[in-house]
Amino acid sequence: MPKVLFTSNIQRHVACPEVDAIGRSVREVLENVFATNPQARTYVLDEQSALRKHMIIFVDGRPISDRVGLGDEVPEAGTVYVFQALSGG
Repeated sequence: MPKVLFTSNIQRHVACPEVDAIGRSVREVLENVFATNPQARTYVLDEQSALRKHMIIFVDGRPISDRVGLGDEVPEAGTVYVFQALSGG
């Protein structure tokens, strides 16, 4: 079962403990996480259920390519990392 990890900078705003979630795609995995944590959903996804611009997701160390549909595959024993993308100068 995939593991989902949210970085500590996200957890300062929304409680998102490490969790195992069923799913074969990033969308399926996150929907299972958000079913019990709707506040995290609104922080990570926008009104169209796409990844917010200031967020980035990695699956087993690789950035996802589908920021809208979240269709990237997640291996059964994979790890999904949810980061807040930081910028500045």
